[in-house]
Amino acid sequence: MRREEVAQLSAVGVTWYTWLEQARPIKVSAQVLDAIARALLMDPSERAHLFALAGAVDPRPEAECSALSAPVRRLMHRVAPYPATVQNGRYDVLAHNRSWTHVFGDFDAMEPRDRNCLWLLATSRRWRETFLDRDEMLRDLTAKFRGAMAEHGAEPAWKELRDRLLGVSAEFRELWERHEVATMVPHVKRYQHPRVGLLRLEHRMLWMAPLTQAHRLIAYVPADDETEARLERLAELSGEPGE
Repeated sequence: MRREEVAQLSAVGVTWYTWLEQARPIKVSAQVLDAIARALLMDPSERAHLFALAGAVDPRPEAECSALSAPVRRLMHRVAPYPATVQNGRYDVLAHNRSWTHVFGDFDAMEPRDRNCLWLLATSRRWRETFLDRDEMLRDLTAKFRGAMAEHGAEPAWKELRDRLLGVSAEFRELWERHEVATMVPHVKRYQHPRVGLLRLEHRMLWMAPLTQAHRLIAYVPADDETEARLERLAELSGEPGE
């Protein structure tokens, strides 16, 4: 594609676009970067690299969802009545099955940038009240986020999440200042569901490398027979005995 064509499709002047290619010190908005990424038909990896180079926040975080294949989506839905989700390395929830909604809340009703497990652990009253080990989980997830951010410190989306949390959560600020790091280790989460009672869930992950952002399919499987029965009961109460 010729330079003039890219400029026209991006609704910018040819001279200005030429300066951008030449890395001149000009100001570029996230909206213009979005238009250029669309014009050049960038894939998710190329798009993320473009915004990282520009030091800008991608206005379409949902673009990551396009990287999820149909088989992964089918697997996510087929594990019901177990809650399942697809997340990236920042703990953004990119997709989920209906069982996830029944257990953890309606993510479709949230703002896209709030669909993040670390954000919800730090700020959500519901998650504070229903996760019985919430304080320990927040400390653990903060340490994991710090460890993962070592590889993503220059990426705007990672910095934006960190800065939002620092701005609204005194707990997160205190934990962040400890400089603790942790790795992924499966463990049982205790969740007090308002309709079916105590759920003891252990997460199991399927990594989808080499996709960008370390996408992973996470299924929350029962840690005991009582939890298995309660998940099945919750599916029945929700009118969805199967996915």
